[in-house]
Amino acid sequence: MPSKELANGMPAEVVMETSYVQNEETHHHVFEEKGRVIYMNNSYYIRYEENYPNEPAVPVTVKINPDGVVNLIRRGENKTRLTFSSDEITETQYKTPMGIMPIHIETQSLKISYYDRPFAGRIAVNYKLHFNGEVLGSYQIRLRFTT
Repeated sequence: MPSKELANGMPAEVVMETSYVQNEETHHHVFEEKGRVIYMNNSYYIRYEENYPNEPAVPVTVKINPDGVVNLIRRGENKTRLTFSSDEITETQYKTPMGIMPIHIETQSLKISYYDRPFAGRIAVNYKLHFNGEVLGSYQIRLRFTT
């Protein structure tokens, strides 16, 4: 799958859908954006910006590691870095106005698939976030990209 074109990056259509339940409320967001897919150091990087009305765009990078671990990095007002691994519970530091909170990420399912001609992929992640032994919420991410 990796090719010389992807080493330099290729334009891509990116669709990111997120759903989550917090405090018994369900939220759903869909972003359809133009982005880039890059293959570098044996990993795929999907980069795009989430656009919100009346707010600055938020740069997002999704890294697909060769071992199947996925990193999601959002560089908005608060930088967020989530690591999804089928094999272990991971941890991140979440910055809030009240200080830094250690958040644990429990990946319940993680599926990655690729397609040729045109090169495309899908990522599906279901996970829970925990803080101090309490579940903060249940989340789903569905990412699709097509070059």
